[in-house]
Amino acid sequence: MLDGLQDSILIFTEFGELIHANSNAYNIYRKVAQNRDSAKTLLNFVHTLCKSLIEYSLYEDKLVVSDEIALNSSEVFRVRVRWLNMDKYDFRYLLVTIENRYESIKNVAIAEAKKFDLTQRETEIWCLYRAHSTYKQISEQLYISLNTVKKHMKNIHAKRQGTCGCM
Repeated sequence: MLDGLQDSILIFTEFGELIHANSNAYNIYRKVAQNRDSAKTLLNFVHTLCKSLIEYSLYEDKLVVSDEIALNSSEVFRVRVRWLNMDKYDFRYLLVTIENRYESIKNVAIAEAKKFDLTQRETEIWCLYRAHSTYKQISEQLYISLNTVKKHMKNIHAKRQGTCGCM
């Protein structure tokens, strides 16, 4: 069941032992592990949030600790840590969810592209735009002119407003 989720799921004991990671967690780790510093940064970030939840739990019943980390423009992760309620076990477990913000935004943009009947190129541009790329960055990434990006964005906005500019 956990493998079917879009977010990455990790389950740790309160002592820091990893007992489960779904396939999305492995996929994120493999992608991030290509840059050893990024992998270390992400793992340290997760560890720090886990420690924070454990420390907060000593003083108050804090349910969730959450924060975002940006490794680069396309690798922005929202990490949430909460206690996993498993009363029948002697140990407490931490449930860590890692959301790839870029992928989430991209999925929303693709759904919007279908809704507004965007062309394939408009969809590419819309996904980058929704991921906070500038027109200049879009033109460089797609090897098209800045004016072409502007023209596509004008068409996209017209479709979103329900008009196509046709006579």
